Amino acid sequence: MKLSTLKTARGFTLIEVLLVIAIIAVLAAIVLIAINPPRSIAQANNARRWSNVNAIINAVHQYAIDNNGILPATISTASTEICKTDAGSCAGLIDLGVLTFEERYILKLPTDPTSASANGTGYYIFRDAYNRITVEAPFAQLGETIEVSR
Repeated sequence: MKLSTLKTARGFTLIEVLLVIAIIAVLAAIVLIAINPPRSIAQANNARRWSNVNAIINAVHQYAIDNNGILPATISTASTEICKTDAGSCAGLIDLGVLTFEERYILKLPTDPTSASANGTGYYIFRDAYNRITVEAPFAQLGETIEVSR
């Protein structure tokens, strides 16, 4: 009786390799859907907008406290974009340079992460008839409304 030697095949078949690739592709798709990078970036931008709006209104409030309740004279009753502190021209914008003068109330006026104009910050400010100040970020993403009044 002859004993035949069997060759054992080493490696993977094409079907096994394709199956593994398909499983990895499905798992990668699930992870990308769960993470959703554009939504995460939009949420981060909105968080930054909330922080910036609060920083601006806190600086205006501190200015008013130090000046016996008098608000910066440039703040109007119409919602108008705030001018950058280093802008060449603030024509048609609200100049809040009194807040950044000698870095007393705020170092520099923050700008919107995606929608600042050439001379504007992308944030708007106005006062109502009762001298309540409202700072708003009209370019918020994900349909969110970002505004703070004090």
